[in-house]
Amino acid sequence: MSSSTEHTAGLFGEAQHHLPDADLSVSSIFSMIRRGFSISSSAPGSCEAGTPNAVRLLWLRSIGHDGSIAAPDNDADIWRTDVPEQYHLQAGDVLLSEVVTGRPKAAQVQEQDLPAAAVGSILVLRPASTLTAEHMRLVLAFLRSSAVGSHALGAFGRQRLRRRDIESFVLPEDDDALSAALAELETAGRQLSVWSSEATGIAESVFDRGADTAEARQRIIEVGQLTRLRAEAAAQLDDFDYIVRTRFPYPIALRWRETEARMSAGDLGPAYDAVLETAEILLCYSALLTAALAHGASIELTAVAALRTKLVANRGGPGLGEWTAVLQEISGAKKRRTLSPDHPLHELGSLLGDEAASDARQRLAARRNDKSHLRPVDPVDLPSALQESFNDLSLLATRARFLADWPLIQVTSVVWDAFRGKASLSIRRLMGDHPVVPTSTMSHPSSAVETGSLYLADRDHRLYLLRPFLTGQICPTCRTWSTFHADKVGGELVLKSLEHGHYFPCSEETDAFRQVGLF
Repeated sequence: MSSSTEHTAGLFGEAQHHLPDADLSVSSIFSMIRRGFSISSSAPGSCEAGTPNAVRLLWLRSIGHDGSIAAPDNDADIWRTDVPEQYHLQAGDVLLSEVVTGRPKAAQVQEQDLPAAAVGSILVLRPASTLTAEHMRLVLAFLRSSAVGSHALGAFGRQRLRRRDIESFVLPEDDDALSAALAELETAGRQLSVWSSEATGIAESVFDRGADTAEARQRIIEVGQLTRLRAEAAAQLDDFDYIVRTRFPYPIALRWRETEARMSAGDLGPAYDAVLETAEILLCYSALLTAALAHGASIELTAVAALRTKLVANRGGPGLGEWTAVLQEISGAKKRRTLSPDHPLHELGSLLGDEAASDARQRLAARRNDKSHLRPVDPVDLPSALQESFNDLSLLATRARFLADWPLIQVTSVVWDAFRGKASLSIRRLMGDHPVVPTSTMSHPSSAVETGSLYLADRDHRLYLLRPFLTGQICPTCRTWSTFHADKVGGELVLKSLEHGHYFPCSEETDAFRQVGLF
C-alpha cells in the first residue's frame, strides 16, 4: 500500500453507528447491496473480449488498495456471456471487499471499466442518487478504513463483513475542504508512483543494447539524471531546516538562514541573538497574519485594540508581548466559531494552542527580555543556551509548518476579462530566503485586487489582503525589497522591516491604519 493510501485509509478511527441529523447511513445512501456473481474461475463457457453481450469478470484481485480497478488484460481476464443482467455493473457502483484482511478494498466503477460484473467475495453498492465526486472520495476513504475492517467477523484470513453491519455504518458528511486535501494527497501519490515506475524502467533497460558495462553506465547516468535529481530534492524535504529556508515566507526564511549560517560557523554569541530574533519574527509574522485575517472576517481582537492604544499613546511600538497576545487571543475557539472549517485562522489559532508550544514561547521570551535588560548569558553557558533556544525555536517553527502552504504574494498587475469573469494576476511568490523571485500568473474570480499589495494565498488559492498590517516595498535604507509593519520610534509612526529592522517615517498608510483600528 502506498504511503498516500495509508494516510487516506487512516482518516476514520471508528465506524459510527449513531446517525447525525441528516441520515447518512449506508442503507439510505445506497439503494442496493448485492454479493458478486457466484462462479468459479475454472467454469467452462468463457469467451473472447469483444464477443456480443460478453462482460469482464472482476475478482477481488482486480481491486487495488488505492481504490483502482485493474485495466483490462487479454491474457488474465475472463469474459462471459451468461452473466445475468442483474449482476451487470453500472458506472458509479461501489465495489467493497466482503472478505477482509486488514483494511477492506473499495473502488468506484467508471465507464471505462464496463462492461463488467463483480464475482465472488465482492459486495456491490449502488447509490440511490448521484453523489458528488468530492463526497464519493470521502465515502471510499471511509469504506477502506480500519474502522470498517474492524467489524469483519470470522477466522483470521477469512474474516467477512456482514451486510447488516455495513447497512448501519454512518458515512462521512460531504466536506469540500477535506475532499480537496485528499485529492491533493492522492495526486501526489500518483505522481510519486509514476516517478518510481520511470526509475524501475531505466534500471531494467541497463543492458538492452548489449553487455558493454561502460556504455551502460554512461547511458544510465544520462537517462537517469532527472530521476536522481527528483529523489535528491524530495529527500531534502525530510530536513526541516530546508523546508523553512525554501518554503516558509520570506521574512522568516531569511532570518532562519542567518541563524543556520551563524550556528554552522560556530559564532555562538551572534547565533544566539539570531535565534531569539528569528523566534520574534516568526511570532510577529504570524500575529500580523492573524490581525489582517481577523479584520477581514470582522472579528474584533482586544489585543489589536491594545496595540493601537500603545501606538497612539507614544509608548513605543509592538514587541514580542503584543505579538504573543494576538496569537493567544485567536487560540480561543470562541473567536473562530463563525468561520468556515478551512479558514486559515483556525491553524493560526493552534500555533500557541498546546502546553509545549506555550512553554517554548515563554522560555524564548524570557531569554529575549534578559538580553534587552543587559543580562547576558555567561560564556560558559552559551553553548547549552544556544542549543536549548534553538530547540524551542524549532518547536515553534514546526507548529507553524502550515505557513509553508500559504504563499505570501505580491500582486504586480491585474487584468480583468469580463467575458470569462476572471482576473489574470501577475504575482511574485515571496517564499524562501531571497526576495528576488520570478513573476508568475494566477487566475482569480474577482478584480477587487490591489496592485502592489501583499496577500496571503491559502490552499484553495483564496486571497486575503494583508495591507496595512503587512506591506512590502524597497527599503530606503538598504535598497532591498523588504516587508514592513507599523512601529513607533521617538513618538513618530514608522514602518519597520521584519528582515533587518530598518525603519522610515510612515505617511501614506496612516489613513489605512486608522480604518483597521490600528492607529
